[in-house]
Amino acid sequence: MIRPGQILDRWRSSDVVLRDLPFPLLLAVASLVPALHVPGTQLGDLPTRPLDALAIAIVALECLPLALRRRWPAGCLALVSFGFALDQLLGYHTVAGIALPVALLSAGAHLERHRRTVAVVGSAAYVLLAVALDQLGSTEGLAGFVTFYLVLAVAWGTGVWFRQSRAAEAERRRHVAETTRIAERTRIARELHDVVTHHVTAMVVQAEAARYLSSAPERLDQTLAAVSDTGRRAITDLRHLLDLLDPDDGAEPVPSSAGELHALVERIRRAGHPVEFTEEGSPRGTIGPHGTIGKAEMAAYRVVQEALTNALKYAYGIRTVVLVRYEAAEINVEISTDGSRSGASQLGGSGRGLAGLRERVGLLGGELSAERRSGGGFVVRARIPEESPE
Repeated sequence: MIRPGQILDRWRSSDVVLRDLPFPLLLAVASLVPALHVPGTQLGDLPTRPLDALAIAIVALECLPLALRRRWPAGCLALVSFGFALDQLLGYHTVAGIALPVALLSAGAHLERHRRTVAVVGSAAYVLLAVALDQLGSTEGLAGFVTFYLVLAVAWGTGVWFRQSRAAEAERRRHVAETTRIAERTRIARELHDVVTHHVTAMVVQAEAARYLSSAPERLDQTLAAVSDTGRRAITDLRHLLDLLDPDDGAEPVPSSAGELHALVERIRRAGHPVEFTEEGSPRGTIGPHGTIGKAEMAAYRVVQEALTNALKYAYGIRTVVLVRYEAAEINVEISTDGSRSGASQLGGSGRGLAGLRERVGLLGGELSAERRSGGGFVVRARIPEESPE
């Protein structure tokens, strides 16, 4: 059994001419059925002529082209205008005269090319019709013809407004789609940078250290194990990142719990870099879907991760202090080093990480600063507002 919703869906998906056909058919019937016959549009005040076989042809010429008003707007307007002129010149004055403003509105809304030419030709044709009606003894007068022309101009202008509004809406949707696409690409690039830069930097530092441990097999084994563990962690994080490209998975690749911050610091320590980690207070316990932490905690994690990555690059082996303080309405993070080593800078950097962090923290209403210390080293500070509870 076909449901009403299915009928509507089939109707919407049918050809535009078929969907535009009912109105002209109803208008033609209303113009020809004697019981429904009433005086229609009367331009020129010529005597009304009774309906005959020719009237049927003229009504069909006025009404039926409206089925093409969206597919062929210029041709529809030409046929309807010609039928309207015959209707008025012969004095039938049928209800089908309504077809002319409808055709003008549709032409203004759907005509894509030669709009100015159509407007000029239509105006000239109207002037000829007015002159012909005047020659046949019309008592309409100049004011009446001008008033009717203005009514037709309003119909055309309304159609033009519809077309411009439709174009503006399409442009707005295109801009929103483009902005969304760029934002998503930026988000994925930021996450990719955070994951790859951090893990690869740690692996490079650990591998470089392993070159000098050939005489200490136990330490060499520990270092190589740390490299292997870092590589596996990188693969896991990259798999989470690739989930971003899955349209059925809207999750963000985030640590599974606040304890990941401790694990992050421990991995840096295993890479041979001294880190002093202090955590004051506790997270508010903002648990998202799938057991992930909230956006503020995630941003704090990324700030610490990026700062420790830079410490590995530029201050390897120099004491780094990490302070994370959870307050009632925000999280404050501070990472500092006592100095820097030029030899560690050969890993290089693009500055994209800190720029991405500023954007991430800024979107949450927070602030991030990164500056060099007067005595050497650097300090990174971030203030990240907590999410409001729902």
